[in-house]
Amino acid sequence: MVFVDESGLSERPQRVRTWAPRGQTPVLQHHFNWKVLSAAAGITCWNFYFRLYPKTIRAPQVVNFLGHLLRHLPGQLLVVWDGLPQHRARLVSEFIRAQRGRLAIEWLPGYAPELNPVEYLWRHWKHHELPNFCPRDFAQLSHHARRALARMRRRPTLVMASGSRPNCFPCNYLMQGSIDLCSPQPGLGHSPSFRSLEKKALE
Repeated sequence: MVFVDESGLSERPQRVRTWAPRGQTPVLQHHFNWKVLSAAAGITCWNFYFRLYPKTIRAPQVVNFLGHLLRHLPGQLLVVWDGLPQHRARLVSEFIRAQRGRLAIEWLPGYAPELNPVEYLWRHWKHHELPNFCPRDFAQLSHHARRALARMRRRPTLVMASGSRPNCFPCNYLMQGSIDLCSPQPGLGHSPSFRSLEKKALE
């Protein structure tokens, strides 16, 4: 099972509170540039996988990322994500059907980003790994964004903590307990649905 989500950065800094000598207000000098670096990430109970894309993520990039996950995660795969229009695109649906049952999809409820543990990784990425970062250009932004995500991958406690948030009510159960239910087994039919797992988590 893998939770999937997308996010992005621009050359404008992610402004956060910081320290400075008394009376010396910190000043951030940056380009007013709207170039977007997009990121897609998938998180399991033990690791997360990511890819970076220039500009906005559309259906071809979603297909590319799903292929990336299939190459790195053997067996049947249950993807849990939101109802982003790119996720419902015909190109994505055709790719999923072409996998002949190896790839299953479950949808998160609408307007509930707190149910996706990837959201907490994005928050850490922007506010703790790249706070107040003012890149010279788009290439430097891409370089530092990739290095930050690579550092985060080497911290398994960060991945586990993302799925253990108190307000992410079914995520801890889904990631820690039901991963065994969704692992490929001989004669396995359909993966258990997110709705059934959510119901069991609340019992």
